[in-house]
Amino acid sequence: MVAERSALILGAGIMGLCSAWALMRAGWRVRVVEQSPIPNPRGASVDQHRLIRHAYGAQAGYMRMVDPAYAAWRMIWATLGARHYVETGVLALANHQGGWLAESRVALRADGHGCADVPPDQITTRFPMLSDAGIAAAFTLPRGGVLLAERIVAGLAAHLAARGVVFEAAEVAAAQPARKTLRLVNGAERSADLLVLAAGPWGPRLLGTGLAGRVVPSRQILVRLEAPAAFCAAWEAAPMLLDLAEDGGFYAVPPVAGTALKIGDHRFSRQGDAGADPRAATPSEIEEILALARPRLINAEAYRVLGAQACYYDVEDREEFILEAAAPGCFIMSGFSGHGFKFAPLLGLALAAAAEDNALARALPGWAAGRDAPAPGLLAALESTP
Repeated sequence: MVAERSALILGAGIMGLCSAWALMRAGWRVRVVEQSPIPNPRGASVDQHRLIRHAYGAQAGYMRMVDPAYAAWRMIWATLGARHYVETGVLALANHQGGWLAESRVALRADGHGCADVPPDQITTRFPMLSDAGIAAAFTLPRGGVLLAERIVAGLAAHLAARGVVFEAAEVAAAQPARKTLRLVNGAERSADLLVLAAGPWGPRLLGTGLAGRVVPSRQILVRLEAPAAFCAAWEAAPMLLDLAEDGGFYAVPPVAGTALKIGDHRFSRQGDAGADPRAATPSEIEEILALARPRLINAEAYRVLGAQACYYDVEDREEFILEAAAPGCFIMSGFSGHGFKFAPLLGLALAAAAEDNALARALPGWAAGRDAPAPGLLAALESTP
């Protein structure tokens, strides 16, 4: 009789949960160690929304991972018996020619995605809540939408617990990849045949040299708004908005499925302490986000702030994901830089496949970083996952 293999996962954010889901499906006995209640209100993946879209600037590797990511999400919806996703499409604007928008347009059209230019003087006609002031270029994409993040994390955690995944509430003092061991603050240790380190913005502190100099925590501010009555219907039917400026810009998530209209900053702060800093946004932080959006919003002064908070991302300098073996039998998942959520089920499936195939494990880092095409057998391994 073959002994059951054990997997130990640090972190119950979306990466840890999707890894637990994929490993459980592949026959592993899984334990997840998490310091806070699940969904962790301080976690990088816990918020009303996360976005998924093909537009990725010049990062064509990630653009080409989006279709497999959609397929992996369909597996999650089947698992949960619920589809926590709302299709909205995408509207991208820029106040300059070239840059991310132009790079996205070239890549999207080369791969056959339905990228349609919008003349700037038609923006307000089509989207009456938006000013066309300063727009140099714009396009729409029919596909793209909102992943309802809090609902996904809560639903996936409940599903896994009901099917035998063990969740342990404990704070970890250190990870020891070579020993496939976690040392808890109380002095106890937890070990397994496979260790997965998915600690989000806490990773650089816990993993030390494994991530030091590669990944930093980044405090990001999210502001929720109530639109004036005249624009409520327009926002409810709106695409996600990517408003790009040469020095940054902002994004807006439409109020879908009972959530609020949300705006945030494209730039990374690259500072803060995920474990110590308050999650409440300061008045100055809120004003900084509002100042980015006001020039684009018609009747901006009529929008009411419903709330604001900080979340923390784990940011890699080039915004490339880190999914690699730190030691035999130990994988690190980090550097998801605010755009990893959309790929979490796909990355979990890839990790579960690589845990049983050394050739796939060696090919995993370049693919996850968006630089390399999938290794021979990777997508086949995902498609054959039970």
